[in-house]
Amino acid sequence: MKKRIKFNIKSLKFDKKNLIPAIIQDYKSNEVLMLAYMNKESITRSLKLGKACFWSRSRKEYWVKGTTSGHYQFLKSIAYDCDMDALLIKVRQVGVACHTGNRSCFYRRIV
Repeated sequence: MKKRIKFNIKSLKFDKKNLIPAIIQDYKSNEVLMLAYMNKESITRSLKLGKACFWSRSRKEYWVKGTTSGHYQFLKSIAYDCDMDALLIKVRQVGVACHTGNRSCFYRRIV
């Protein structure tokens, strides 16, 4: 049985830019879809909306995955690692996750 503990967002360890990496994974297949960054506000927005919301480091703005593409990520769960400095977000992916049109951003292999 997984242990449930009371969560406080202030307990997470954000970097110097107040960001935390978030690994996005398909909740059924466990396929890793993408990596994005979140801050306290984008985590709060994600929980409120039930959809993945991230902080764009390049555009310096919040973005809900799928707003322009229709390729939404509906939240199933959010977990954090033992060091509290990374998130694992399981989603129901609608369409593709990668802006290149691939299902996952991790479609290239190092041989």
